[in-house]
Amino acid sequence: MSGDGDGALKHALADLAGALLPLSLSRLSAEAQQRLAKIPNQINEFGFDPYGMSPDTLRSGVLPSMLLYRHYFRCEVFGAERVPPGRALVIANHAGQLPFDAMMLMMALLLECEPPRIARAMGEYFLPRLPFLSVLLARGGSMVGTPENCIHMLQNEECVMVFPEGVRGMNKTFDQRYQLQRFGLGFARLALATRTPIVPVGIVGSEEQQPSFANLEGLGRLLGLPALPITPGLLAFGPLGMLPLPTKYRIYFGEPLQLSGDEDAEDATVSDQVERVKSEISQLLSRGLRERRGIFS
Repeated sequence: MSGDGDGALKHALADLAGALLPLSLSRLSAEAQQRLAKIPNQINEFGFDPYGMSPDTLRSGVLPSMLLYRHYFRCEVFGAERVPPGRALVIANHAGQLPFDAMMLMMALLLECEPPRIARAMGEYFLPRLPFLSVLLARGGSMVGTPENCIHMLQNEECVMVFPEGVRGMNKTFDQRYQLQRFGLGFARLALATRTPIVPVGIVGSEEQQPSFANLEGLGRLLGLPALPITPGLLAFGPLGMLPLPTKYRIYFGEPLQLSGDEDAEDATVSDQVERVKSEISQLLSRGLRERRGIFS
């Protein structure tokens, strides 16, 4: 009897889980639609904004991203109220081999900020050369990170997301985790030229999601890639091994910074401004590492 009872209980729980899953997805979808509806868009008669973004594409892509955000990486966000309305440059650390950190930061800006923000990601130059990706990036609101593109978006009061470490950060090896790599100067010159506030962000969790022990940059360049990180999962499972581990994300927004000076100043002068932003991000990362209980919790 006990065995029959245990089996019946298991079946009942399985049926309950199956019934609740669609309900949960429905609630997530309704929340996504509600947040997206609050975002003002300049949509033309063909259904695109001036940069090629499609609200329909966003709606279809938000639900899978929300599932990752809420249930896989279990993101916790701190200080989202610090993101100002209007133009903003959101500057964050970068890691994890694949840009799940960018996806989670975009979801944090959409789901946790008031008003909700669509983060315009400035992608690496090689990304649009990958099959199908150029159209997908544009439809999702991203663009190649040229100064012209970024200035135009900021002048139109957009929220632009930049990872100044670039591939140096994304493809660093596990022994370099949470060690900020060299920042480019471009974002600081853009902030000075457009008088845009910078919001520093520290992302804890992404640096362990796909640990690598080597980076074959030479071979990567032969393949048309900026790097070729080697991970245990890649060696064991091939391309499937690039899927991230379910590390817990903690995303920290710092106080907005207003840089001052001339955008055409010497590199050494602009570097001082960049170091100020880098220091703020480093402090946010230190706080996150102190506060978390473990990599997965």
